[in-house]
Amino acid sequence: MSLKAYLAARAAEVNAAMDGFLPKVKERPATIHAAMRYAVFAGGKRLRPVLCLAAAEACGGEVSDALAPACALELMHTYSLVHDDLPAMDDDDLRRGRPTCHKVYGEGMAVLCGDALLTQAFIVLAKTRPCKRYGVREYIAELAETGGSRKLIGGQVMDLEGEGKKLTKRELVRIHEAKTAALLTTSLRLGAMTANVTPAKLEALTKFGYNLGLAFQVIDDILDVIQSTEVLGKTAGKDLAVEKATYPSVLGLDASRKEAARLTAAAMTALKPLGCKASRLEELANYLLKREY
Repeated sequence: MSLKAYLAARAAEVNAAMDGFLPKVKERPATIHAAMRYAVFAGGKRLRPVLCLAAAEACGGEVSDALAPACALELMHTYSLVHDDLPAMDDDDLRRGRPTCHKVYGEGMAVLCGDALLTQAFIVLAKTRPCKRYGVREYIAELAETGGSRKLIGGQVMDLEGEGKKLTKRELVRIHEAKTAALLTTSLRLGAMTANVTPAKLEALTKFGYNLGLAFQVIDDILDVIQSTEVLGKTAGKDLAVEKATYPSVLGLDASRKEAARLTAAAMTALKPLGCKASRLEELANYLLKREY
């Protein structure tokens, strides 16, 4: 199966599963459930859940066993986007080419929508089938730590506090270790855990996810500079407008491109312990690197 077909097939599986996991749009109170579905089904490539499913396959597991954590990851990711777009945070009117949740449902409902999606993520994750090495307790702890004040929320704190300041490369990396890299890494780890992965292979996937996550962020920052709003599906040049520290602003465009390539190469090296079973993950890493070009 080509990578394009693989991405489409896995995204369709994830969308179908999430449709079943989310409350129906007419279930009371209907407004919050409509807002949740609006945010979740706004489009997107479903990168994190696809990586979760691919990691399960790379470790000899079944896609069906990894669907619950894959959906939980996307729900957590979507919650973070809904909150990031709020006027008190990044203040954006567009997400994936559509008005952001707070522009459609109001700020109060958007806050509650994010809260509900985060809570729903753990309801869904708790449905994951335990295996010999990992049970529901381990799955819950993994995602909870990723979403907490030391990682996802902490990264957003550092991001907000860094606006208008001249950050060093190390300070910038700390932000995205906690945000983008942490969630991508957890996507891979949770998928692998459903396949009863060995500690050595889990460590390899952790290193892969860390480097891939940082490379993904570097390219996102580059795209914010060189692409249009229409192509991005969100407001282009927004980071520059609010004086947010980005890789291009700290390193420059050329050095940022080199950094993305370096991080992707490091990610590929980390996959070696998985052998030929990691070929799909390698394809995904190359695909993410080349989306800039």
